[in-house]
Amino acid sequence: MRITLLGTGTSQGVPVIGCTCSVCQSRNSKDKRLRSSIMIETQGKRIVVDTGPDFRQQMLREKVDSLDAVVFTHEHKDHMAGLDDIRAFNFIQRKEMNVYATREVQSALKRDFHYAFAKQKYPGVPQIHLNLIDNEPFEIEGIKIIPIQVWHHKMPVLGFRIGDFTYITDANRIDPEEFQKIRGSKKLVINALRKTDHISHFTLDEAVDIITELNADEAFITHISHQMGKHEVVTEELPGHINLAYDGLAFQV
Repeated sequence: MRITLLGTGTSQGVPVIGCTCSVCQSRNSKDKRLRSSIMIETQGKRIVVDTGPDFRQQMLREKVDSLDAVVFTHEHKDHMAGLDDIRAFNFIQRKEMNVYATREVQSALKRDFHYAFAKQKYPGVPQIHLNLIDNEPFEIEGIKIIPIQVWHHKMPVLGFRIGDFTYITDANRIDPEEFQKIRGSKKLVINALRKTDHISHFTLDEAVDIITELNADEAFITHISHQMGKHEVVTEELPGHINLAYDGLAFQV
C-alpha cells in the first residue's frame, strides 16, 4: 500500500497575503503546504481522503489520471470544498464517483453542491454516488476500512485505518475505545496544528505523546499551521521516527 500526503496544511497554514513571518517567506518547498488530504493506492485501487480547496492542484501535481473513490473525514470547507473538480474524473472514466461520507457530511455536500444533486441537472455537473458510512467498518471494492471517531472540539470527525496504516486529522481528543482501534498501526499520520494550545487540534507535544503511547514504527505530523514554525527547525526537535510531513511525501506500508 502506498500513501501520498497530498496536502499537509490548513487554512491557517497556507501562505497569508502580506504575512512577513519566516514560514510564509520561506523558500523551502516543505513550508508551502496545501490543505490536508491523502491518497491511498492499494489492490489496484486509488482512494482520496478529503477534497479540500486545493484538490485540483494536488491531482495535477501528482499526475493522477484515475480515481476510484473519495472518503470524507468531516464537513468543514477546507476538507470538502474541492469536490466539484471530480467532474474531470467523471469525464475520463465515464462513470459516477463513489463518495463515502457520514449523514452530516452528506447533508453539507447536498447543500454546498446542490446542483450536483438536483433532479434536473445541468450538463457537465459532477456525477456523484453517495455511500453512507458511520463508525462501523466498511469496504471499498474489497478494501476494508475501519473508521475511528475522534473529536474536533465538539464535532465528531472520522479517522481511518487500513491494515497497518492509520490517518487522523482535525482532532484534539480520542476516546479510549476509539484509541484501541489505532493500536498496532505501523505507520500513523496525525494532526498537530502548532506548539501552543488550540481549542480543536492537538499540539505538537500532544501528538508526540500519542505516537509514543501507540509505539508506532513511524509517524507523520500533518494539518500544520504556519504557527508551527519552519520545517527544517521543527524536524530537528522531533525523535527520529516522527516526521514533520510535507506535501507530496509518499511512503509504503
